[in-house]
Amino acid sequence: MYRDIAVPSRTKEILTKHGFSFKKSLGQNFLVDVNVLHQIAEATAVGPEDGVIEVGAGIGALTEQLAKRAKRVETFEIDRRLIPILEETLAPYPNVTVHHQDILEANIEQLIQEKLKDTNDIAIAGNLPYYVTTPIIMSLLEKRLPVKRMVVMIQKEVADRISASPGSKTYGSLSIAAQYYAVPSKVAIIPKTVFVPRPKVDSAVLRLEWREEPPCYVKNETFFFQVVRASFVQRRKTLWNNLQHNLIEKDQKETLARVLENTGIDPQRRGETLSMEEFATLSNELIYAGVK
Repeated sequence: MYRDIAVPSRTKEILTKHGFSFKKSLGQNFLVDVNVLHQIAEATAVGPEDGVIEVGAGIGALTEQLAKRAKRVETFEIDRRLIPILEETLAPYPNVTVHHQDILEANIEQLIQEKLKDTNDIAIAGNLPYYVTTPIIMSLLEKRLPVKRMVVMIQKEVADRISASPGSKTYGSLSIAAQYYAVPSKVAIIPKTVFVPRPKVDSAVLRLEWREEPPCYVKNETFFFQVVRASFVQRRKTLWNNLQHNLIEKDQKETLARVLENTGIDPQRRGETLSMEEFATLSNELIYAGVK
């Protein structure tokens, strides 16, 4: 009977045996609390006929919990030094394949077609490095992969921003971008004490339920996100100031004023007060008015 990898004593044994040292540049913080790993695995809601794509295997602590629940686990690990460790720790789980590759460079669509075609639902899971959390999440969302949900351990501050509502201090372009593709919810707040080495901030388990369709009609997605980003360039500035300096040409001020009036959006409002639907209306009307 194998002890769970995340038991502190076993984690220490594994790291000592292989002479492993943490790399700050890779943002490596390993979980040493089995209960937290159970929470993440349970939140994926995968069963014996389902598949999982894991981001960042580490030494396999979360991987094994997913392997116990799912039919197939395809896990990615960027650190070459961890591959021989994973071969050892995951040996009891023949339903796991380890890919030594950056998830941002992987062809996930092809992987799903080739490796997970015989599974039912597919989930994404992972303990994400803080330094690359947002690029990974947005890259996976924007691909519109045929998955049900993503459950990730990330910095609490980022989880707050992704799940924020209009009018809150943490609401911004990331909130809108993530919520355009998925419905976020925080599963748990995780203290920094359950990691080795211990990070400086607390973490959160965030679940993102994939949307089948966006929550509002957008005529041009690229332009929609341009409008959103422009509206938050300087958070303390009004919508009018941000848009005229970061979106439109100098000769389009009258057009912008007319569009704001037609949509009933007060130009003196700040971007953080607008809902996604209001941003969609604004971007669509700007396109109709010839601003794009």
